[in-house]
Amino acid sequence: MMHAGLEHYLVVSFLLFSIGLIGVVARRNLLVIYMSLELMLNAANLALVAMSRFNGNLDGQVLVFFIITVAAAEVAVGLALIVALFRKRQSAHVEDLTSLKL
Repeated sequence: MMHAGLEHYLVVSFLLFSIGLIGVVARRNLLVIYMSLELMLNAANLALVAMSRFNGNLDGQVLVFFIITVAAAEVAVGLALIVALFRKRQSAHVEDLTSLKL
């Protein structure tokens, strides 16, 4: 039976981050961009936890706990902005962000 080594976790983390980066660069819908950003955060979390586990300390896991806490606050603010944009323009495209200026 083959055990997953550190390089396996880092490859999966790199693939997830790459998928998220492609989603941010190639898409115009704010919800898809937002989900891609969250995917990139989770890829970084996976890399931190894997490195922490294989190095034998808890520093990376503690950092992931704080990242998840900040991401929860980011979700609340980001979704509020997307809802405000959708209510004003009836679309969630990036080009409509300039319409939220005062």
